[in-house]
Amino acid sequence: MGIRFLKIASVYFFIAVCLGFVMGIIHNFAFTSVHAHLNLLGWVSMAIFGIIYLIYPSSTSTGLAKGHFWLHNIGVPLMQGALFLQILTGNGSFTIGIIIGSILVVVGVLLFTINILKLKASQNILANKDITM
Repeated sequence: MGIRFLKIASVYFFIAVCLGFVMGIIHNFAFTSVHAHLNLLGWVSMAIFGIIYLIYPSSTSTGLAKGHFWLHNIGVPLMQGALFLQILTGNGSFTIGIIIGSILVVVGVLLFTINILKLKASQNILANKDITM
């Protein structure tokens, strides 16, 4: 699960960088909020989730982790795709996609939070290792 999150995070990073690059070239920053959300919810958050799941591998086998994975990975593209289309077309009917995607992300993050709060320090793969420098 941790590796999957890291791989998907790198894809979001690439997409966000490309979007920022294009906005800079054409001097049109209308999609700044999409760019920021792809970086924060896609790249940064998913990379952090991946690292945490690698440090606490026992947390990846729970239903909470699986639910988190799917809700986040359905919610972010739905929310950001709908936001992109709404900005592009000016059509407010895409708001429902933004709302549904946002709800999926929030519920996914709630599942992640519950999963992490249930962990014990001894479940950390680094718990019994000397990592001093």
